[in-house]
Amino acid sequence: MNKTNPGNFFEDFLLGLDIRHATPRTVTAGDVALYQGLTGGRFALASAATFAVARGYATAPVDDLLTFHIVFGKTVPDISLNAVANLGYAEGRFGVPVFPGDTLSATSKVIGLKENSNRQTGVVYVRSTGRNQRGEMVVDYVRWVMVRKRQSDVTVAEEQVPVLSSKVAVESFHLPPAPMAGAYDWGLAGSPFGWDDYAEGECIDHVDGVTIEEAEHMTATRLYQNTARVHFNQHSEGEGRFGRRLIYGGHIISLARALSFNGLANAERVLAINGGRHVAPCFAGDTIYAWSRVEEKLTLPGRDDVGALRLRTFAVKNHVATAFPEKLENGKDYDPSVVLDFDYTVLVPRRP
Repeated sequence: MNKTNPGNFFEDFLLGLDIRHATPRTVTAGDVALYQGLTGGRFALASAATFAVARGYATAPVDDLLTFHIVFGKTVPDISLNAVANLGYAEGRFGVPVFPGDTLSATSKVIGLKENSNRQTGVVYVRSTGRNQRGEMVVDYVRWVMVRKRQSDVTVAEEQVPVLSSKVAVESFHLPPAPMAGAYDWGLAGSPFGWDDYAEGECIDHVDGVTIEEAEHMTATRLYQNTARVHFNQHSEGEGRFGRRLIYGGHIISLARALSFNGLANAERVLAINGGRHVAPCFAGDTIYAWSRVEEKLTLPGRDDVGALRLRTFAVKNHVATAFPEKLENGKDYDPSVVLDFDYTVLVPRRP
C-alpha cells in the first residue's frame, strides 16, 4: 500500500468537496521575527507591542499577510501540489487578529471546476478558511489554481465557474474596537498622512526596490510550510518550462505590501483581499518595485477614528515604478514589467 501523498490532480476534485487540511500550526514570536527579516515590513502595529497596546490590542498582532500565508500553506498539499500556476484571489476577509501562541488550522470547499481546452489541465476554485484554536475565523478567501490532470482523456463529470464579487462589502469587515482618543502616535507610525489625506485616483510610487535572493524566497515558502514543488525542486523544475524554480507569488504580495510602507505607513491592518492576479513569474535575482493607486475611500459605519482605503498595488520587476506601469495601450495586456496586480482594502486612522 502506497503511504506517500502524490497530491490531487484535476480529476480528483468534485464540486462541493470539503477538505480538512493537515497540520495545525502554532504561530510563535520566532515566526514573526523571521517573516519580518524576509520581507522587511515596518508597519508599527505589527512591529511594536507598546504601539499595539496603545491601540487597544493585548500585544502586537501577527502581520495579516503572515496569517494568510500560513493558512494558504496548509491548503497546498491538497489543492495545489500538482499546480501549474496559482491564478487569482477574490472575496478575502480577515477576521479576528492572530497573536503569537495562537494555533491555526484550515479547511477548504471546492466551489468551481473548469477543464482547459488542451485537456492537460483544469482550473480548480476553492474557498479556504483559517481558524484559531477557539474556532474563530482569522481569514477566509477564494482562490483559483490551474492543476495538472493525471490522464488527459478522463472527462470531468461536472463543471461550474463560480460568480465572485468584485470587492468585499464594508459590512463584512472585521474592525477592532475603538481605542482611546489620541492613542495614535503619528510620529512613531512613520507618517503624518491619515485617511483624510488620500484622494481617490491618487497614485503613489513606493520608490524603494528589493532584490530577491534564492535562499530568501525558499526560506519564506518553508516558513509557510508550502510544499509546492515549483518553489523547491530545481532537479524537476530544471526540466520544466522556465528551467528554474518559481518564486511563490505570495512572497511578491508580502514584498509589495512591505514596500508600500513608504507612502502608506499608516495602513495598519489589511481588512480584505478584493482580487488579485499573478501576472508574470518571478525568479531569484529579480528586483521588485511597487506602486499603488487609491481606488476608493470608504467610511466605516459608526466609526470616525478610522476609515478604509481600497488600494490596487502593482509589483513590477527590474523596472522602477516612477511612471506607474500597468496596462499597455490596448488596455488588455499588462506592461511587461508587471508581475502582480493586487486589489485589497486597508484600515487607516483618521485625524480628530
